[in-house]
Amino acid sequence: MNRGAAGPAVMRWGVSLVLACLAMLVADHAARAQTPAQPPVVLTLRGDETPETIANTVNALSAGGRRVEIRLAGTAPPPAPDATDKKLKSASKPAAPAKAGPVGMPSTGDDMLSGQIDALLDRVVDGIDYGNRAIPSIAGLPADWQAAWQRNANGQTGLPAGWRILSIVALALAVAFLVRAACVGWFARKRVPAGPEFTPRLIASAYGLAEDMLTILLALLVVRIARNAWLPESDIASISLTTATNGAAIGAIYIAVGRFLLAPGAPERRIMPLPRADHHFRLLVLYAIATPVIVTSILLTHHVAHDPLPAAGLIALTGFAVTLFKLWWFYDMRHDLAALVLSGASSPGVVRRMVAAGAAWFYMAASILLWLVEAGAAMMTNGGRWAEAGALTQTAIVILPILVVGISSLMHCRAMHRQTTQGATPLSQAGGAALRAAAVGVIWAAGLFVLARLWAALLLGMSSDQFVVFSRQAAGVVVFAFAGWVALVFLRAFFDAYAPKRLVVGPADEEAAHDDAVPTRLATVLPVLRGVILGAVVGLTILVVLSRLGVDIGPLLAGFGILGLAFSFGSQTLVRDIVSGMFFMIEDAFRVGEYVDTGRLKGTVEKISLRSIQLRHQSGQIHTVPFGQISSLTNASRDWATVKFNVRLDHSADIEQARKAIKKTGLALLEDPEFGPHFIAPLKMQGVADITDSAIVIRLKFTAKPNQASALQREALKRVYRVLNEARIPFASNAVTVRGGDQGTQAGAAAAISTVPPPTPLAPAAG
Repeated sequence: MNRGAAGPAVMRWGVSLVLACLAMLVADHAARAQTPAQPPVVLTLRGDETPETIANTVNALSAGGRRVEIRLAGTAPPPAPDATDKKLKSASKPAAPAKAGPVGMPSTGDDMLSGQIDALLDRVVDGIDYGNRAIPSIAGLPADWQAAWQRNANGQTGLPAGWRILSIVALALAVAFLVRAACVGWFARKRVPAGPEFTPRLIASAYGLAEDMLTILLALLVVRIARNAWLPESDIASISLTTATNGAAIGAIYIAVGRFLLAPGAPERRIMPLPRADHHFRLLVLYAIATPVIVTSILLTHHVAHDPLPAAGLIALTGFAVTLFKLWWFYDMRHDLAALVLSGASSPGVVRRMVAAGAAWFYMAASILLWLVEAGAAMMTNGGRWAEAGALTQTAIVILPILVVGISSLMHCRAMHRQTTQGATPLSQAGGAALRAAAVGVIWAAGLFVLARLWAALLLGMSSDQFVVFSRQAAGVVVFAFAGWVALVFLRAFFDAYAPKRLVVGPADEEAAHDDAVPTRLATVLPVLRGVILGAVVGLTILVVLSRLGVDIGPLLAGFGILGLAFSFGSQTLVRDIVSGMFFMIEDAFRVGEYVDTGRLKGTVEKISLRSIQLRHQSGQIHTVPFGQISSLTNASRDWATVKFNVRLDHSADIEQARKAIKKTGLALLEDPEFGPHFIAPLKMQGVADITDSAIVIRLKFTAKPNQASALQREALKRVYRVLNEARIPFASNAVTVRGGDQGTQAGAAAAISTVPPPTPLAPAAG
């Protein structure tokens, strides 16, 4: 299963959701409460500025965090600027409108952008300094809390407010866990995965997540009902209960999601195989307990403190501590994260290895940058928007990898299941790969669009109308690039499904060959066209994208045409090789896995490229032969092969008896389950091929499948030798007998006996 890119999701899920809650619930109040009174920026106009220039200037200055007053020259003298106003007014001078880019980016001058960056950096520094100066004010929180608690309207009569809160919490926990205990048996059976595949593990973990979420929602419902009954007044007691239970629910959701992804103590249903999963889950539990306490404390501080300083001090102190914890956590899990990313592919490429090496460092850098943004948001009039953008960015960079890898793994698992049960064609495999690529691309595009929408108005000063124009024109570029990428994925999967496997990876045994070793003609031609078609798709996509970006591609096309013409004139041999190879492919002269003879070189075809063919010799050498150098070619592996070989018998041998024995051997070979299926015509004796002084030469032949001819000949020789010996049919001998009178019998020294030579096989013939 493709699980590679999901590593950051495991821990960042809990981290980012905490910060999202903290930023969205607290930052807007904290920013407004912490913003000291600052004079507005005065923008003096000459009267001849264009409306676009004025709008861009005002957007840039308001993004810096100040109110902007617009005055016409001569109507009123500008106020005496202080040092800060001088810096801002130097950045507020209207610059000449820049020419709009090809995708509709609003015109922004370099001075204006530099002024925005300087203003943002000043706000970050001021925000950190303001938070540090507010930390000592935290010491007054106990007194403020005691005074606020004494003003409670609930608990004036009967049970005190504190005991009511404890009773509500105890009741909620009791009801939630009683219901959980009643359903524990059913959920326990559902949490057992039906198999080791991704889909069964996902289903089993989903039942565990459903059980945890049911418990959390039931507890929240009981708290809400009991609060309305026992704490009807909106005082600090009711607010404290609501805020604390919401924070506890957030922490419980973190733990539930961690159990869903990591399955601590149950690796058989773990859908996120992060190394040291139990260790990281314990850290997540610690984080899920501490962070709601921090969020609750900050929110309640806004209700009980007399000024915003204690809340600002808490935000500064806890934000710095949380950032340090995240940095340590990511550094601790850097090797686990890299191993998880690399586990998504059997042979990771360069890009995946780079992602694995830099994933933890990327999230560490993102944590620091977003902490700086949140610190600067406290000093901006629109600090709530900056804090919201930072929180949503933290959430997006965590949720996007989870969704991408989860959906991709689920679709891949379903495709593998269909392939196992119903079979799969190359077209269906390519379609599934393209569908997964499209789903992943849509998720990434949606996430990046949301992030671009958040930061465009803040960093570039773009209004909603400007962003709509920009997004429409940028969407054209994205759509064409996305379509080209999906087409590339489809074609690669389609060609890879048809690509023949390499038949020889080392010294091979001929007897291990199979009938289906030779691929079809289509499977041989498609890999040759793979590089050409993929290159054409990539080139066409780049040209279309450049055209949508406003680049004039006419000169590029003309230049490529001239370059191709010059290349063809200078490489006539290359052109001849390519053209000759095209005709060899059209004529189906050979395929991968077939044995061919080019006249000078021979061997088994291992690889076919656009220019040459690679042959593997029997002794292991690889010959690379350009197509243009092949004048004629002999294919010894097509359709059938007839093998003829000779056996030498003695002059006294019974030829008819030998024919019957050989015919019996051929019938036995046909009935053999190992060798019989490879015969086309059985082994038989053709007759007497020659009569010499020392032997009668008989010829045998059979017809078989080409890739099994050698093995069948060896087996036939072995059986013929055995059956002729059993029939007492003598083989030819080189022994010479000398007869010399009466002493001839006694001497016996004139006989010279040599070994019987083995049968001499002939070359395969066509008939």
